[in-house]
Amino acid sequence: MSKQPTIVVTGTAGFIGSVMVQFLNENGFANLLLVDDFGVEAKRKNWEQKTYTKVIERQAFLEQLLSDEYEIDFIVHLGARTDTTEFNYAIHEELNVEYSKSIWNYATQKQIPLIYASSAATYGAGENGYEDRHDVLDQLAPLNPYGVSKNEFDKWALAQKEGPAAWTGLKFFNVYGPNEGHKARMASVIFHAFNQIKETGVVKLFKSHRPDFKDGEQLRDFIYVKDVVKVIGWMMHEMFAKKWSKEKNGLYNLGTGKARSFYDLAANTFKAQGLTPNIEFIDMPIDIRDKYQYFTEANMNKLREAGYNAPFSSLEEGVKDYVANYLVKNQWY
Repeated sequence: MSKQPTIVVTGTAGFIGSVMVQFLNENGFANLLLVDDFGVEAKRKNWEQKTYTKVIERQAFLEQLLSDEYEIDFIVHLGARTDTTEFNYAIHEELNVEYSKSIWNYATQKQIPLIYASSAATYGAGENGYEDRHDVLDQLAPLNPYGVSKNEFDKWALAQKEGPAAWTGLKFFNVYGPNEGHKARMASVIFHAFNQIKETGVVKLFKSHRPDFKDGEQLRDFIYVKDVVKVIGWMMHEMFAKKWSKEKNGLYNLGTGKARSFYDLAANTFKAQGLTPNIEFIDMPIDIRDKYQYFTEANMNKLREAGYNAPFSSLEEGVKDYVANYLVKNQWY
């Protein structure tokens, strides 16, 4: 491709989207159309220092797509309503299903590649495992409307007879890292632990309300956001180079493949600052207690078989980089 491609990234005022833009900038891509709701002041530092062609409000973008105002070469659709405590399904349906259908239909019509964000929340309590197979989607039972909306779009995408030139839906597991501070309650445990340590010297973790898990031993597949964008960057390269065969299109888990405990997460947040862990346990809020995942671990065989062979950061490595280079210094990526 002789001219620099025009790449759309949605969700760019948010966490993963803003890190994606920085990753693209660092790899020489500047002809970027950033799409999101840019009116949130707390998110400004996520995107305003990046290099891009234009910022476009989320709703205006769909209208401009219909008018063929842009010649777009690639879409990375990371924008979504991600609040797992928002139980009004209509909100998730509008942003995570209907909006995504519009993006998909445009990418299909223009035959350009599309990578979009799905979620490990689609797996529910994990009773059907964590394999990114297409034949299990109807059996999955997400624990909240957010997870339902992501699963509904995945099912819709796979049911389409026509699709983008190349496409993947990435099931993000527990992503953490810089640029997530605006997420408040939905930010990672590391972000909250760091702030608790700064304010009180103590980190409070949820007690277990199941006899088969000790307090703090609830397990999640935590993945550093820098690893997430590296995978997306690799897929983009494969798709631009026409190396991505149609057989590879579909859903992919994006975790590390190794579950770790919340205790380990909190302890490493202390250690990254040279502090001795000081952890207490509190009751889990009632509103999430029956919708809480006690174990998640991505089966990563499919991504490896597709050709991605770079290692993922260990929990120790990721937490150390995040805490020492971003949280302590109050820096954005």
